[in-house]
Amino acid sequence: MTTLTHRARRMEVGKNSEKKVESEEDTNQDRSSDNEDSGDSKDIRLTLMEEVLLLGLKDKEGYTSFWNDCISSGLRGGILIELAMRGRIYLEPPTMRKKRLLDRKVLLKSDSPTGDVLLDETLKHIKATEPTETVQTWIELLTGETWNPFKLQYQLRNVRERIAKNLVEKGILTTEKQNFLLFDMTTHPVTNTTEKQRLVKKIQDSVLERWVNDPQRMDKRTLALLVLAHSSDVLENVFSSLTDDKYDVAMNRAKDLVELDPEVEGTKHSATEMIWAVLAAFNKS
Repeated sequence: MTTLTHRARRMEVGKNSEKKVESEEDTNQDRSSDNEDSGDSKDIRLTLMEEVLLLGLKDKEGYTSFWNDCISSGLRGGILIELAMRGRIYLEPPTMRKKRLLDRKVLLKSDSPTGDVLLDETLKHIKATEPTETVQTWIELLTGETWNPFKLQYQLRNVRERIAKNLVEKGILTTEKQNFLLFDMTTHPVTNTTEKQRLVKKIQDSVLERWVNDPQRMDKRTLALLVLAHSSDVLENVFSSLTDDKYDVAMNRAKDLVELDPEVEGTKHSATEMIWAVLAAFNKS
């Protein structure tokens, strides 16, 4: 399920800010979906799920690759990370018995609405669930990959279509109908190519021009996006426009990043625990 293959397959935050109280962080997280640099504030605010889907869509065709069977679960992982970044959920503190990221439960921190339907729907499920579940289990439940018929109600349906509609409302995609011989399919071609190219360049720069070789020094949302792009099998799309030399450098650095031990990295900063937990879940599946 990884895109980290050879080209042939192509088709600090300061210490003082770390000491801010959680309530201040929550407010800031709600207001900023991308704060890597001051220029980002002028751009359209997108959720992690919207960014991942945008990266996975073919610009003119308006749909994701039929061979991509990872993006559905990748989008659910994005929902969990987005909720954590907005201060709505968190991982239970580690104990002697539950040190591993995948053993620790997802706990509710705040049930205040986010304004995003998918996030609020997930938040409602997490709030109503007893006993609590782990990150890996939540990804499976939200994707519908469970053998327990009593938990099928947790599945988030039509996620791609609902995210695409959000992007249409934000003026990035449009809606069309395409005929595929035996059936008609709703597609969402990219109309705002400037916004997509900005997103692509941001990720490219993060592993080329701004590479710090230390995930703890990376912007949290950029780190999350790299992990989700890898887990959703759309990282190849991001680097495909690069020259051969830069492509190899970008892929190798991204590979080094996602092959780090999530258990080790997750212990270094609580603010990135959910990101590493999601990566650990995909590495195990």
